[in-house]
Amino acid sequence: MTPSELVTSVGAGKFAPAYYFWGSEDYRIIEAEKYIAHQFLPDALYATNFRRLDGRKTSCADLLAELAVYPMLGERQMFAVSDIQHYKPTDLERILRMIAPGDVSRIIVFSTPSVRKPKKDSAFLRNITKVAVDIEFRKLSHAETASQIQRKFARHKIKIEPEALRLLSELVAGNRGAVETETDKLIDLKESGAVITADDVRLTGVGYAVFSVFDLGEQIVTRNVALALKQVQALIADGNTPSGILTILFGHILSLYQVKNGRRLEPFRRWLEGKFRAQAEQFDNRTLEQMMIDITETIAETRKTGANDVLLLEALIIKLLSEEKKAGEKKHFPGRK
Repeated sequence: MTPSELVTSVGAGKFAPAYYFWGSEDYRIIEAEKYIAHQFLPDALYATNFRRLDGRKTSCADLLAELAVYPMLGERQMFAVSDIQHYKPTDLERILRMIAPGDVSRIIVFSTPSVRKPKKDSAFLRNITKVAVDIEFRKLSHAETASQIQRKFARHKIKIEPEALRLLSELVAGNRGAVETETDKLIDLKESGAVITADDVRLTGVGYAVFSVFDLGEQIVTRNVALALKQVQALIADGNTPSGILTILFGHILSLYQVKNGRRLEPFRRWLEGKFRAQAEQFDNRTLEQMMIDITETIAETRKTGANDVLLLEALIIKLLSEEKKAGEKKHFPGRK
């Protein structure tokens, strides 16, 4: 099933008893979990019957105990279990055996963060898809993003100026959930038959611009310590994993390095070259190289059992924003003069 097919199916009230979400776009995974929960659970039950569980911090026995409790009196419940790949194959087999066959009164969504996404020919993926419907989430391309935005406004008989469309597409940076959030704000602002301008986008887009993962990368390269840490806290509170944020940050710095050295970006990032180029001018190659090393080392640390991912992420942010970085990192790759 594709993400668009999921939206269509869930919007029509058709739910699978179990899903497995994976891919390169952590934000879309989180938004999809929320979307299913809001469609499946009555508003009164959302806070109490939607349970998030971290596979890295929840033992197999504890997870089985959670899943063993079925809702009473016809009530519905939903579980979102992240880092499901963390369990041993024998434990995963026990978990999957327990939830099959599915129950119409509950939904279980398993997920894997982008930094640990499985190979398509892996035994893990083959096993979990025997029970759960798997959906791979990728970033939307620039063209897909613009098309989604235009279709949403057309349904409400609202038009958008070309510059406003370009700005809004850049703001959401390929995030499907952000497309919904930002277009809804503008629909509330405008009446049927109105035209959305670039100023309208700037007015309503502040909230998402402040707390998007992409904007966190911008705060790092512009060295705004307080706002960067505030964004980290907001992103984690919204369900993003530290490892997922680190992966996106690495991609952001890598894009700066590629643009600075005249290399082509990945297709889904290519339309942001102008924005990356302006940031890249603030750094030399040595600093960007060291920043990528720092991020890679922190990703490795988060994979160690017992490591406090949030503290490691915050420590990295402070390190990247340090005065030493501002002056230019002295350390460099072997052989670099």
